[in-house]
Amino acid sequence: MQPYEYRIIKFDGKGMLGGILDLPDVKSEFNQMGESGWELVPMLDTNDAYGSTKWVVATFKRAKMTEN
Repeated sequence: MQPYEYRIIKFDGKGMLGGILDLPDVKSEFNQMGESGWELVPMLDTNDAYGSTKWVVATFKRAKMTEN
């Protein structure tokens, strides 16, 4: 079975009630992760007051390098 390593990145929802993401920042981070061999797996959001998004959490995985 192929071993994997994982990385979790949290993006803050900004704005008065949250829920606004800095999309250029998210895109840049995702592109950097992809260039380093990471694959985006699940994403989820956490809610704050009145259903606004507090954080968006992205999980990435890649094959773990084995030492020979």
